[in-house]
Amino acid sequence: MTASITRCWQNVLSLLLLLAACLLPLAAQATEGITALRARAEVEEHALAISTRYQIVLPNALQDAVQQGIPLTFRLTFELTHPRSSAYWLRFKHFFEPTASINFKLMYYRLTNRYRVAIGSLANNYNSLSEAVAAVGSIAGWRVLDVSDWDESDRRLLRGRVQLELDIGQLPRPFQLNALGTSDWSLESAWTPVTVEGGS
Repeated sequence: MTASITRCWQNVLSLLLLLAACLLPLAAQATEGITALRARAEVEEHALAISTRYQIVLPNALQDAVQQGIPLTFRLTFELTHPRSSAYWLRFKHFFEPTASINFKLMYYRLTNRYRVAIGSLANNYNSLSEAVAAVGSIAGWRVLDVSDWDESDRRLLRGRVQLELDIGQLPRPFQLNALGTSDWSLESAWTPVTVEGGS
């Protein structure tokens, strides 16, 4: 009887270990991607300013590409979601687009063994890939909209959302074709809502 119970527990333990071994790769895959850690908006000096920070876990294929010297461009997009009525826009003097975007370029320089993240003409260098990736999508006071003509009540109506994604169109041509055939190269965050926290 005792031997039978021991054998049964051994079978249950074996099944649990087998299940854990099967689920570990799935858990590792689930952590890959882009997650918003911070997304907020405020009015600074008569402009709507966005601040964001993301956690990015690159799949192995993208890590290998960076190590080979392939630059990765990530696009941060802001989209105005409220108000959206075209009649409402006619109240304002200046026409503006309801979206704005900015690019972060991640590069590796083998000669110096350092990583660089560039936003336009501004760039910072990092000693490790993890430090460089942490800087991608992190921005404070990004001005996306002139609200100097808006009164305080109009500013409080502002709502928007942000998204960070890998811009496959910026990859070298052979990698663009490769990216179309695999999910490893399809990397984007969910849209994250932002609301105005204050006015000036």
